Amino acid sequence: MPVDTEELKSRIAEKSAWVPVVREELHRVLVGQEGLVDRMFVALLTNGHILLEGVPGLAKTLTVKALAGTMSVSFKRFQFTPDLLPADLLGTLIYSPGDGTFKPKLGPIFANLILADEINRSPAKVQSALLEAMQERQVTLGETTYKLPDPFMVMATQNPIDQEGTYQLPEAQLDRFLLKVRVDYPTRAEERQILDLMGTSAPKVDTAQVIDAAQVIEGRKLVNEILIAEPVKDYIVDLIHTSRNAGELLPEVKNLIRCGASPRGTINLALASRALAFLAGRAYVTPQDVKDLAHDVLRHRILVTYEAEAEGVTSEQIIDLILSKVPVP
Repeated sequence: MPVDTEELKSRIAEKSAWVPVVREELHRVLVGQEGLVDRMFVALLTNGHILLEGVPGLAKTLTVKALAGTMSVSFKRFQFTPDLLPADLLGTLIYSPGDGTFKPKLGPIFANLILADEINRSPAKVQSALLEAMQERQVTLGETTYKLPDPFMVMATQNPIDQEGTYQLPEAQLDRFLLKVRVDYPTRAEERQILDLMGTSAPKVDTAQVIDAAQVIEGRKLVNEILIAEPVKDYIVDLIHTSRNAGELLPEVKNLIRCGASPRGTINLALASRALAFLAGRAYVTPQDVKDLAHDVLRHRILVTYEAEAEGVTSEQIIDLILSKVPVP
């Protein structure tokens, strides 16, 4: 049955009315970072998780807390440290001497929005504690499984892995994140605004609650209805398959890719592109939507070899090559 794109576009306009309201509220405490804000909306609308990477001092934590402050949902922050234990996040079973049974004590992960601050400053056993929660939206303690609330979103920050005191995230952990976003330095003009806004011992960093979980969930349902034409679907699959077999199309990178993107990358690239179309008020995905999100969806899924690292070749450069070589519909 053909979809009425005008009717769908009208519903998108109605259900996305909260987006500019939240954006305006965020920019009361943020300067610039339009791309980052859009990526956070994309993750929120796709039931996905987001990883922000950048050097200290770029307002990664502030951005996440500001977004959480605009929503009337539960929010918890974890400060990842080397001595953190999985039970500190998930909870544990407590022995009750009265009746000789073990009773669950649920951890702080049972919240709608989770800030995993500096996630790569804890070892792999703690990072891996989030695997089940991020994929299945549940936590298992002993023999019992407990469902997490809806929506449930992990927003993690990390410092670049060459920073002192950091641990590399396991590949399985990285793959759970819908997007990995690089947070860059502000422009000179933006930094001047930051100085005016934050150059005080008591800066205003709180945001007001302007939306609730129901509005996000309604928007998420509508994102699933946004059209992806068959040629655009083929384009997404071609990009992913090229990342696995890049040597066939790009002989110069034949020995530089250790692992290409998985089918989860295919799914996430399509879903994120739908969310970007939703933010633009469109009822359909364009190839440009796919290209705009390719780096954020793929940079942590394309793993380079030691030879590539020795030559200074990064996954970013490989994605650029793939985008330049795969025909656009």
